[in-house]
Amino acid sequence: MDFAETLEHVFNGFEVAMQWKNVLFLFIGAILGTLIGIMPGIGTSSGIALLLPMTFGMDPIPSLIMLAGIYYGGMYGNTASAVLINTPGTASASMTTVDGYPMAKKGRGGAALAASAIASFIAGTIGILGLTFLAIPFAEFALRFGPAEYFMLMFFAMSAVSSLTGRSVPKGLFAAIFGLMLASIGMDLQTGIPRYVYDIPELQTGISFLIVIVGAFAVAEILLNVEKWFMGRLEPIKIQGSLYLTREEWKRCWRPIVRGGLIGFFIGVLPGAGGTIATVIAYSTEQKLSKYGHEFGTGAIEGVAAPEAANNASTCGAFVPLLTLGIPGSGTTAVLLGAFILFGLEPGAELFQTNPELVWGLVDSMYLGNVFLIIMNLPLIGVFVRVLYLPPGILISLILSVASIGIYAIHNNTTDLYLLLMFGVLGYVFRKLKIPIPPMILGIVLGKLMENSLRQALIISSGDIKIFFSSSISITLFVLALAAMILPIIASRLRIGRERSMGADD
Repeated sequence: MDFAETLEHVFNGFEVAMQWKNVLFLFIGAILGTLIGIMPGIGTSSGIALLLPMTFGMDPIPSLIMLAGIYYGGMYGNTASAVLINTPGTASASMTTVDGYPMAKKGRGGAALAASAIASFIAGTIGILGLTFLAIPFAEFALRFGPAEYFMLMFFAMSAVSSLTGRSVPKGLFAAIFGLMLASIGMDLQTGIPRYVYDIPELQTGISFLIVIVGAFAVAEILLNVEKWFMGRLEPIKIQGSLYLTREEWKRCWRPIVRGGLIGFFIGVLPGAGGTIATVIAYSTEQKLSKYGHEFGTGAIEGVAAPEAANNASTCGAFVPLLTLGIPGSGTTAVLLGAFILFGLEPGAELFQTNPELVWGLVDSMYLGNVFLIIMNLPLIGVFVRVLYLPPGILISLILSVASIGIYAIHNNTTDLYLLLMFGVLGYVFRKLKIPIPPMILGIVLGKLMENSLRQALIISSGDIKIFFSSSISITLFVLALAAMILPIIASRLRIGRERSMGADD
């Protein structure tokens, strides 16, 4: 398909997307997605799965447009709870809390939300352009990833732990290893043998990372606030300065937004990689490139803009393998694949030929949805930040009730609530001991994926580890991982040496 033919399809797609019924369903999906994203624990995949039966018998084009709107609308909604109440709704949004919540505590929650909305819009546009013009070549590249390449990708993502360890590298490594240990709980997919379940049937499916995230962030924050209340030091957070970005903040974050968008789209194209890896790599990249790297973790605007850009662009990237190969690129697109099948459609290269109005109408609806979401979310910043003015007792009760309802809705059993409380206490202990929580989250999310890729690669090669260095992709990712771990150490040594030499000169 040449450039002129693609443009013709794009214009025809806009004619489809602009029909009043499709615009109406787009708005409904975007609004529902935002509301679902704000609710921690529910997630876009669960929201789409719940609403999917309602589309039975409907026209597939507005139905799929609405379901896609829920997907990328949820990415916008996740930010509000992550920034304002330190409660990420998904694993990918957990990276936003690292700098977003410290910004909120400094009274700059509005700026963090503005940076997130703008980053999501720009990166979403980058992702949609990539989906429009680069879908087929990127899908062909994604097919070159086997178990060995995926393991190296996970290894590269884990090398970003150095960016999340804070001031103490040993504590950060401990948290990451602890997360990898938690990821091993549950049924071994290779042998079918339960591991570390201790006769608790609910643990056979593993511990949901959402339980760990909501517990370690939201419940732990509640416990810390209760402690402050007993000590008489709990006060509402005051908003300082403009609700939107200052000129200096915009100058600092526009480059991270572009880089994060490119990283997010590329990682999103890889089936199964997901937005979590994209946000971690984007955050780590900016910390290494920024001259304000020492501010990361304490409220750096780049630390909000980069992962939010990567998160939103990855949703567009995940549509590439779905539409061109019929392979879901994420958990949510796996549910969307079920929606295609429900309507009697088979995603793949033939779909572009047999149903061009559906494919291009869906793609172009994302442009419209992106515009609608930023128009809706920027004015709502003033409403969202008012949450911080609630009396602390009401805010704590609100967070706890929303978190509990969201977690209970995952499997509808009380064991998850006990686990939520346990990880809340664990998060509280981690915070008191100054052990960073993001490395633990990273270990939990990537642990099972790394293990499965490792074992699949070794089975294919009959135990020969050379398979991990048998392709240019694996070697490149390995070199990047080593550079990510070694370069910060070298830079730190050089900085210390330079400071000592300057001190000696004085």
